[in-house]
Amino acid sequence: MNALRSWLSQLNRPEVTEFAVATGRMPSVKVSGAFQAVDPGALSTEDILMLLSALGGGRHIEALGAKPSQWHIRIEGIGAISVVAARQGDLVHARMTRMQSSAASGTAAAAPPARPSQQLSMREHLAPEEAQRPPPREQDAKRTSSSEVALDLRSPPPPAEPRASRPSVARFEARADDAPAAERAAPAARPSAPSPEPRAAARAVAAGGRARPSSAEVPSAALDGLLAMARDQGASDLHLVAGRPPLLRVAGELMPHGEPLDPAAVESLLLPRVPPRLSRVLEVEGSCDFALELGALGRFRVNISRHRQGYKGSFRLIARTIPTLASLGLPDAIGLATRHHQGLIVITGPTGHGKTTTLTAIVDILNRETSHHIITVEDPVEFVHARGKAMISQREVGTHTRSFENALKASLREDPDVIVVGELRDTATVRMALAASETGHLVLGTMNTPSAAKTIDRLIDLFPPGDQQQVRVTLAGGLRLIVSQRLLPSEGGKRMVAAAEVLPGSVPLWNLIRDSKTFQIPSLQQRGKGLGIIRLDDSLAELVRAGKTTLEAALKVAEAPDELEAVLAGRRQPMLTPDRRPPAPAPDASKSAPVEAGKGLFERAGALFGKKGA
Repeated sequence: MNALRSWLSQLNRPEVTEFAVATGRMPSVKVSGAFQAVDPGALSTEDILMLLSALGGGRHIEALGAKPSQWHIRIEGIGAISVVAARQGDLVHARMTRMQSSAASGTAAAAPPARPSQQLSMREHLAPEEAQRPPPREQDAKRTSSSEVALDLRSPPPPAEPRASRPSVARFEARADDAPAAERAAPAARPSAPSPEPRAAARAVAAGGRARPSSAEVPSAALDGLLAMARDQGASDLHLVAGRPPLLRVAGELMPHGEPLDPAAVESLLLPRVPPRLSRVLEVEGSCDFALELGALGRFRVNISRHRQGYKGSFRLIARTIPTLASLGLPDAIGLATRHHQGLIVITGPTGHGKTTTLTAIVDILNRETSHHIITVEDPVEFVHARGKAMISQREVGTHTRSFENALKASLREDPDVIVVGELRDTATVRMALAASETGHLVLGTMNTPSAAKTIDRLIDLFPPGDQQQVRVTLAGGLRLIVSQRLLPSEGGKRMVAAAEVLPGSVPLWNLIRDSKTFQIPSLQQRGKGLGIIRLDDSLAELVRAGKTTLEAALKVAEAPDELEAVLAGRRQPMLTPDRRPPAPAPDASKSAPVEAGKGLFERAGALFGKKGA
C-alpha cells in the first residue's frame, strides 16, 4: 500500500486540492486548477476498483454508476478523506479530497457525518489472517465507532504463501472481503503468465510496496498517453516518426502535437509493443502489421516500419462500438444486399476512406438479423464482433492462418453461409472468392480502386487473357453490389463525412460485363436511377445541399467537377457522354431545310445538263 499512501500524502501539501484517478489516465493531483501526474503509469479499471476497495469502498463498488457515490475515511498521518466515485461502462473515475476539521482550522467546518449505508466497521477491511487478531484497544474502538473509518495504509505483514505463486500481481494490496464477488473470482480465471505488454501501472513488489517503473515501462505509459490524447482529439490516426512531433490526423489533416521525437525515443515507444511472433518479420522485411488492444483506451490497428531516420509507427484508432450504415451517413440500400444468399459484394475506395468500417457495418447487419455462419479473414482483425443471432468466426492472417488464400480454401469446408475477406489483393485470393461466390456463398471484400467501373476492370485484369472471359461470365451472374466511397471533411472541419457511389447488380450491368463493354458503365450510371444506381457526383451534391460539407471539398473528389459545380449553381449543363465530352449540337431543322432544298435542285439540274450533253 506504499504507493497509495504516497499518492494520498500529496493531499498534505497546502497547494493540492484533490487527488484524482480515471481509467486509462495517470494518477494526478489538482494544483491551481490544473492536474499534475504523480505517477507515470496509467491506471486500469481493475486498478481503480482495488484502490477504492482499499479506501473503504467495498460496499459501493458493485453499485457504482453514473450517479456518483460518496463515502468518508480516515487515514493515519493524512486525516479525514472524502471519496467520490462514478462508473460509466468500463470507465471508472474517482477523486479524493482532504476534509479539514474545526480543530485543525478555526474556519473550516467539521466533516459531515456519513449516511448509515456508508458506516463501515474496521473488521470489514481485515484480511482473513488479520481477522484473528485481538480486538483493538479502547481508544482505537472509540475512533472507529465514529461515522468515518480509520484505515492504516502501512504495508501489511507478508502473506503465508509466496506472492509469486498467486495468479496475478495486483497494484494494491486490497483485502479479499472488500472486493466484489466478480472481482474476487476474476484472478482464478486469469492466466498466470504476465502480459506481453508491460505497463508501469501494474508493477508491485512482493512485499506489498510498488516497484519503481523500469526504463521500458515509462515509454509504455507515454505511448498510452499519446493514444489517449489522440482519441480525445477525435483523430483517426496517430503517427510517431523519428525527428517529427507526434502527428494526429483530424478530419483528414495531419496536425503536430508536442516536441519532436528523437530516434531513440521512437524506438523505445514502438518496439516493446511488437508481438514476439512479428519481431523477426520487422527485422527481415522492415515492417509489420498487428492489432493492439489496450482495455479502456480501445483497439488500434498498428503498422511499424523502418525508414531513413529510424522507426515509424502508424496507429489507426478503431471505434469502440460497431457502426451502423445510418451513423456513417450511407444509404440504406446498401444493407439490402445482405438479403442475397450468394454472390459477390465489393467495397472499394482509396486507402483510408473507411472501406473496413463500411464492411463492418454490413457484417453487423448479418450478425444481428440472420442465423448465418459468418467467417471473416482479416489482416489484422480490427473490429471485434459481439455474439449475435449469427455464428461468427474471426480469423487473423499470421495468427490463425497463413494467408488469405489458405483461409478461403479451408472455409469452404467449414459450412459457411457468408465469407468476409478483408482485402482482395491478389489473383489467388480473387480466384478463391469468385469460386466461393459461385458455390452458394455470399462473399464480401474490399479493394483499393477509385470507382465502381474501375473495380470491375481490376477484377478482370488480375487474370491472364485466357481466363478473362470466364471471369466475365462469373461476374455477370454473381456480382451483387459495388460500393465506392470517399471521405471528405465536414462543413466545420472537425470530422469526416462519406460520399458513396452505389452500383447494384442488374441485367444491363451483367450484359455489359459479359460483352466486354465495361467502358459503357458510366453511361449506364447516368440513366440507371431506376435500377438503384447512385453516382458519386450525385452523392456529393446531396452532401453540399444538406450543408454537411463544402463545395470546395466536394469538387476535389468529384469525377466531373465542372458538371457538379453547374448543377449546384442551378445552371443547365448538357449531359456528358461516357468519355466526358459534350455531344455535338443537333442541327437546326429550320435552317437546314433551305439548304437541303437547294442541294436537291442542283442535283436535278446537273442530271438534266448531263443528258443534254450526251
